[in-house]
Order: sequence, then C-alpha cells, then structure tokens
Amino acid sequence: MTSDDDSFVYDAESGEWISAADAAKAAQVEVRDAVGNLLADGDQVTLIKDLVVKGAGQTLKRGTLIKSIRLTGDAQEIDCKFDGIKGLVLRAEFVRKR
Repeated sequence: MTSDDDSFVYDAESGEWISAADAAKAAQVEVRDAVGNLLADGDQVTLIKDLVVKGAGQTLKRGTLIKSIRLTGDAQEIDCKFDGIKGLVLRAEFVRKR
C-alpha cells in the first residue's frame, strides 16, 4: 500500500530521485516586488513609477493601486485587472506590495 507521500520523481538536473512533495515545492516560483516582499495571488500592489501601457494609449501613474493580482508562473510578471485595460501584465520590479 503506497500513499502520495511515498511517490518519487527523477530530477534530471541533480540525477537523483526526490519526493514528489519536494518536486512540487521546487516548481513553485517566488515572485518578489521591488523591495523584496513576497507576492501571492490576491495581493494588492502599488505602482512605484509611471508606466506607459502599450496598445492602450494610457499611462498608469505612480501610486496607482492595483487590486487582486494573479501570479503567472514567471518570477517577474504578474497578471492584473485595471479599468479600461484588458490583459494587463506588469513586471514585479515596478510594484510594491500594499
């Protein structure tokens, strides 16, 4: 009788068998804001500089509050919603966790 805790996967980089739980932790990407705070889904962030949004003909001003962000799996990109702009993706280096 085996459980999920007994599952192992082969790590090609190290050439070793590691537990599935450790592999899942390693697959998660840490996203940090401009000052090093760890970001998570649903966090609120504030812009730290004016950003020109390509294709929208709009500039997001410094200090603008962005609510309910979503992580994309990339360590430097966050997905968010803002009035009038669909599919807005910001770089984590331009935001600060609120």
